[in-house]
Amino acid sequence: MCGRYSIYEPMDHYLKELAPQQLVINGYDLWPIERYNVAPTTRVEIIQQVGNELSVDKVRWGWSPFWAKGKRPDPINARVETVMTGKFFKQLWPNGRALAPANGWFEWVKDATDPKKKQPYFITLKDQRPMFFAALGEVHRGLEPIDSDGFVIITAASDAGMVDIHDRRPLVLTPELAREWIDPETSTDRAVKIAVEGCRPTADFTWYTVSKAVGNVRNQGSNLITPTEE
Repeated sequence: MCGRYSIYEPMDHYLKELAPQQLVINGYDLWPIERYNVAPTTRVEIIQQVGNELSVDKVRWGWSPFWAKGKRPDPINARVETVMTGKFFKQLWPNGRALAPANGWFEWVKDATDPKKKQPYFITLKDQRPMFFAALGEVHRGLEPIDSDGFVIITAASDAGMVDIHDRRPLVLTPELAREWIDPETSTDRAVKIAVEGCRPTADFTWYTVSKAVGNVRNQGSNLITPTEE
């Protein structure tokens, strides 16, 4: 998975899809989020469950444990094959389970005749419903965020036609599995099963070429997800 995705509907749009009956313990506005080009290190909304209620927090995309800070850029993704057993994310697994709501993500494909040229694609659900990326995050809820706060998106191997776009993809969960993923009552064994087997199938997705303007992190707007004629 490359490091860009889109979340542009009002947060209420995602929460109604995820858990329409569940209370949200912190405030969020009802305006569209309109983040068409979310890039690493920026703060963006993620969802966690605290007790029986949901919490929406703006958290920096990228995270490292304290002992790895400054040694390299904070990772933005974690491979499902190693995230639950490796040392690096031990602090987040399993109690830091979170969701990153989204409408789609971007991947870049090299030109067959000129590897220096890359064509961006936007990948979204065929039914245009909200996506929920399985994530892990560290969040301290207070008046101001602290330096250690951050989150990573879990990625899985691509299959079928999607592998032609990229060999990795975010772990996208159905609303039902997403609710289980963040529920503190979900056992670790069950969370492992969701992570390993729960990614939505390639048949649920569609993808198409978009403007190369998405390559500039400063660019925003719905034109970034409009199909091109290429």
